[in-house]
Amino acid sequence: MSMNGSTPGSSSHGLSKRTVIALVQDRPGVLARVAGLFRRRGFNIASLVVGKSERQGFSRMTFEVEGDPSIVSHVARQLDKLIDVVEVTDVTDLDIVWREMALIKVAASAETRGEIMQLVEIFRAKIVDVGAEAIGIENTGDPDKIDSMIALLRPFGVKEVMRTGRVAMPRAALEEGGMDGFNVKSPESTLWVAQSTDTGSV
Repeated sequence: MSMNGSTPGSSSHGLSKRTVIALVQDRPGVLARVAGLFRRRGFNIASLVVGKSERQGFSRMTFEVEGDPSIVSHVARQLDKLIDVVEVTDVTDLDIVWREMALIKVAASAETRGEIMQLVEIFRAKIVDVGAEAIGIENTGDPDKIDSMIALLRPFGVKEVMRTGRVAMPRAALEEGGMDGFNVKSPESTLWVAQSTDTGSV
């Protein structure tokens, strides 16, 4: 599932969008329970990335969730009700580092390879696969950058696109004892973090 490049907290369809990071236990069915929670609450998952964390037996999920503004702001609190969720952080309004990665397979002939390679260099992307009739490209960055590159490659013939969606983390504090994610935000900014072990399930 890909994202559309909207600014944090907004959506092009009048919906509110939130970016939430959850540390979850590696148990069968965790993803299904999370998806079921979102479905029941009327949230749409615009992007979801799951991967192993620094802790043995735990994975970290990055969600981009959109929905009615009156309810989507509570998505982190809703996630905290799941037994498998150990920690939840809504990072939408914080100073974060975030990236998306895309693999793009584009048709390439002897006549067009040079042009395609110039685009790859301009976008600071990488060629990761070369075949007789196609080239595989890896591009990492914000969605607008990836969208722009795909748009410019389409005239050559984009054969396949695989995108990860957003991965994010709060930027490290610049002062000792400071809170991560608050480097350039106003004093009114808030960080909602829940830490749970067995809080019940929904």
